Amino acid sequence: MHYPRSVGEFHAWFPTDADCLDYLAWVRWPAGFVCSVCGGAGGWGLSDGRVKCAACGRRTSVTAGTIFDRTRTPLTVWFNACWQFATAKDGVSALSLQRMLEIGSVQTAWAMLHRLRSVLVQPGRERLNGIVEMDETLLGGVRPGGKGGRTPGEEILVGVGIEHRKPRGFGRCRLAVLPDASTESLGAFLAAYVEPGSTVVTDGWQPYRGALAGTYEHERYVAPGRLAHELLPGVHRVASLLDRWLLSTHQGAVGGDHIQPYLDEFSFRFNRRTSRSRGLLFYRVLELAVVHEPVRYHELIVEPSPRKRPPRPPGSWGHPPSLERPPAARPWRAGRQPG
Repeated sequence: MHYPRSVGEFHAWFPTDADCLDYLAWVRWPAGFVCSVCGGAGGWGLSDGRVKCAACGRRTSVTAGTIFDRTRTPLTVWFNACWQFATAKDGVSALSLQRMLEIGSVQTAWAMLHRLRSVLVQPGRERLNGIVEMDETLLGGVRPGGKGGRTPGEEILVGVGIEHRKPRGFGRCRLAVLPDASTESLGAFLAAYVEPGSTVVTDGWQPYRGALAGTYEHERYVAPGRLAHELLPGVHRVASLLDRWLLSTHQGAVGGDHIQPYLDEFSFRFNRRTSRSRGLLFYRVLELAVVHEPVRYHELIVEPSPRKRPPRPPGSWGHPPSLERPPAARPWRAGRQPG
């Protein structure tokens, strides 16, 4: 097995930052070092931890060009964050992660989780195919006067697509924020997430006709008197689970500017709901992380707010402490005599 199967194995495999670095090197270059500049294979390690390419002589580190690039957070903290992120059934919030790993601020924990969310969408991934249900859902509550979540407003309109499996059940899902429910917006969602030629099942919303014409087979389910979740059970199940997940794990504190990464995380979890090994999900996240380009903090925030608190003196900022610790020698026994 190339990944830990339990939390016990995880702690046994990665007790030090050096172990984490070596595992990252193996995940990134399973067949040996490959230079990211010239593509040459082979090199040798240097005393500063970097690797020198045998072909072009360029020096690079294991974390360079990945989401761990220039990180000041110890890799033991990163690995524990990845483990919590990937293996917890409902994920983990920034506040919970900050408390568990002794991270200095919620902002740092939030940025770590958002960097992990940024790698979950693999470029060129397979689109939904076969029979696909599609509808929209409204996040943020129901506004009086709105009809079916299709009127513009402060709420967030999200497109939902899910595959039907034969003879029963559902397959993968895709979620994306929609600017509106027009033909153009629905057509863009379909082009990005549904394979041409698939059969798309929708309700009677008129703009679907133009969005699906000529590219997809269209089945419209319109039955007066029947509830929407009876006509399109798949998308409404996904929408209900999404709403509960945002309210439970994240306490409903997800802003509209950052909702898409959370939708990507939910899709990642939903599409792997039948996985029997949570450790495999941890391995998949690391596998995606080492091939993803670096994500800087200024790319994650929408509108940086000016610093309001006075600057701290030099040397007082600090960073999350490494989880590489010596044995504690049973501190609960210290100072007590056997009785």
